[in-house]
Amino acid sequence: MIETPKLLLRKITLQDWPLFLKLHKDERVMRWVSDTLDEPSIHEKFMQRYEDTSTWHKESPCWLTLVVVDKHTGNEVGLHGFYSQWSPYQQAEIGFLLLPEYQGKGYAKAATQAVIDFILKDCSFHKVIATVSEGNIASFSLLKSLGFTHEGTLKDNFKIADQWINDQKLALIANN
Repeated sequence: MIETPKLLLRKITLQDWPLFLKLHKDERVMRWVSDTLDEPSIHEKFMQRYEDTSTWHKESPCWLTLVVVDKHTGNEVGLHGFYSQWSPYQQAEIGFLLLPEYQGKGYAKAATQAVIDFILKDCSFHKVIATVSEGNIASFSLLKSLGFTHEGTLKDNFKIADQWINDQKLALIANN
């Protein structure tokens, strides 16, 4: 679906359940996202993402979930995607999860740039948004390096491991 010189980002399929489960069970991956769920809850989330993706179009108020694949090795690196808020806002909220062994190696930046290009150029969205838990310096810095602006912080907006977390809201507006 989306290609870079290094990566292929393809729609999630039923065969991607083991990757989805592995990412969502890994506390290092989920540390800044949410509490780790039990397997039935993860499977329910997987099926919803799979169903949303299989019928996705930009006006769909749902997630387009993509598997990030290293084209040179064929290894699955993680998941990327976005939630469409086409009507009435023409904006999309991005999110990604990478396996720990691929973090800090440029995969997230390359995949995020490719998804941003798809959102803004191919789909003609006006704005890309992201929510980053305060303290997740790697994701915050990555988004800032791609041109996102920190628009504000929502105090005590989410609970992870029984601790209230501030959510940092970032955005990138299309060049008209």
